[in-house]
Parts: sequence; structure tokens; C-alpha cells
Amino acid sequence: MTAIYIGVMTGTSMDGVDIAAASFNPLQLHATLTLEFDPDLRDELMALTLPGDNEIDRMGQADVALAKMIGEGINRLIKENQLDRSQIKAVGSHGQTIRHRPEHGFTLQIGDPNIITEITQIPVISDFRRRDMAAGGQGAPLVPAFHQDMFQHESIHRVILNLGGIANVSLLPAGNPEGVYGFDTGPANILMDAWCHRYTGQPYDENGNWAAYGTPIRSLLDRLQAHEFFSKEPPKSTGREDFNLEWLDEQILDWHNDSEYDELEDTPENIQATLMKLTTRAIKKAIYRSGMPTGEVYVCGGGAYNSHLLEQLRWRLRKHQWTVQSTADLGLSPTWVEAAAFAWLAMRFMHQLAGNLPAVTGAEGYRILGTITAV
Repeated sequence: MTAIYIGVMTGTSMDGVDIAAASFNPLQLHATLTLEFDPDLRDELMALTLPGDNEIDRMGQADVALAKMIGEGINRLIKENQLDRSQIKAVGSHGQTIRHRPEHGFTLQIGDPNIITEITQIPVISDFRRRDMAAGGQGAPLVPAFHQDMFQHESIHRVILNLGGIANVSLLPAGNPEGVYGFDTGPANILMDAWCHRYTGQPYDENGNWAAYGTPIRSLLDRLQAHEFFSKEPPKSTGREDFNLEWLDEQILDWHNDSEYDELEDTPENIQATLMKLTTRAIKKAIYRSGMPTGEVYVCGGGAYNSHLLEQLRWRLRKHQWTVQSTADLGLSPTWVEAAAFAWLAMRFMHQLAGNLPAVTGAEGYRILGTITAV
């Protein structure tokens, strides 16, 4: 009987909860579901990523609300797809990150696994990141181990690029399992989405059309790239704590006060184009520093549907003839890569196998990730 694991992922973009039922060896998706956030819950989760008043009570309420949403979503997925509950071995629930502070040795994801287990009557594996952190790691990114297992090729260099709120790369040198590594490169959708929503009222810049209408501002780009994260050497990870709309507003204000400021450049679409260039330039740097001379880039996450961003990446990577395409070309839709990864991490836990890559996170060694909430 095929063992099925359910992965649940909600990322930095907070654009919904992705749920995927998968089996492995070989990978097969049995069912998928995306849940939209109630606007009030999304606003509260967003607010909790930064310091504020009465945080503990507010966090507790959001912890419960998100867990109920996830548990009911899992039951809906099972019912609508007529999955056999006896085949479902565990749920891997990432939860919503509201703080990620590797420099202080802690990270916090909410979405109470006890409630999810109570609603679904399925064991839940959660809290994947802190075991890696306890071993001196960044606790992120965790998906490169899954990418290696699914996508590494014997003769072709590959990069798996996840464009969520934050961009991260998994660098998969051909035929070299020991050479795999990865890290966060910086913001992807997190700033572009927020800026787009402020000026257009839309939750994201569809196909990057608005950014395509603008022209990047060199002096502002230089100021944004001065953020200390970009000069750090891997292992490294980041999140809303570093890159958020408040930070962007501060940088723009400083730019306004600088002698290089040109009011003719100061239009919202030009700043959107600058944010896209900030993302693509950091990705290019990460790929070129890998030492892999050429190969294939496969993109997943919401940014995989931003056609202008992908065009910009192709243009930037043309020198070494890197191709840029979707993970759909490898048999897994960009939408479901991360949810499938947390189903895989649940499977690894249930088999008592390591889920991290020390070369990626900086941990002192391989560790079994997660804790279990049993039925």
C-alpha cells in the first residue's frame, strides 16, 4: 500500500496556504489544494512579523486560527479527492513564520500542530527549523535537500530557484551529491508585492507588466544593495525582519535627501522596476559564484509566473548560456514544490532520516528535523 504524506506550506508572501498529498520514490502528487487567507487573519499574521503591542495574546489567537484553517483544509483535501486515510502516514506542516532571527539563534512558526492533529486525526510533524538552529545552522533554507533528492542530474548542472517572498537557490552540481549547497539571495516577491499593492491596489504585479513599464533607478538600486545581507557569505537566510515596506520607505527617503536624487526618476513604476532588478541581480551573482560554468535554472514559487522577471533572468544569465524554465518541465508544478518538500520532510522524519544539508544551513551535522504530535 502506497504511503502518502501531506505537506502544508505558507510562506513569506502570505498569499495562501498550499496543501499537497504526495508519495515518494517516485514522486507522485495525489491531490492539491490552496486556501485563501481570511483578510483579517492575513493582516494579523503580517503585523506579527514586526514588533508591536500585545504580541503574545495576538500571536496565540493567530496560532489557533491558522491551525484550524489548516486542519479543516486537510480534511477537505482528503474528502474532495477521496483519499484513503489509512494510507496517510503524517502531515508535514511548516506553519507561518512570524520571526526568523538566525543571528540570535531562534525562529518562530505558528499554526498549532496539536489542533491540526485533533481536527484531522493524523500525526503532524512540525517545527522543522529549530533542530537545525540548535546545531548552529540558519534553519533555512530547508528545501535544497528535497531539490537534491528530486532534481539533481548526473551530467547537467542545475539550479532550483524558489521565488517566494524571499528568493533562494539550490545549487546542484552535476553528479556531485557532496557539492550541493544553497542559500537565500534576498527579496523576491516580498517588496514587489507590497509596493504594487500600495500604488495599484493589486496584490501582485501580474506577469511583471508594471515593472516592465518602468526603468530601474541606478542610484536607488545601489542604495538598496548596500544592505548588509547582500555582502554576507553563505550560509545565510533572511525574511521580513530585514526586507519590508518600512525599510524600503526609509531607503527611498534617504535617496530623496541625497544629491543623486532625480525627481524625474521618482515614479512608482520606476521603483518597481528597481526592485525587480534588485532581485535578479542577486540571483545572477549567486549562480555565477557557484563555479558551475553553465546549466539549467528551474524556477518555482509564485515568481515563476512573473514572465517579465524570467525574461530579465534569461537576459542576465545569457553570457554563460544558462537556460531558465519552470519546474513544471521537471514534472512538478512551481505552485506545489514547497508543499511537496514538507511532505517529503515529514516522510524523512517518520523514517528517522536527516532532513537538512549542513553545507546549506551551516549546521554542525545532519539532523532529523521536526517534532511529532501523535494522534
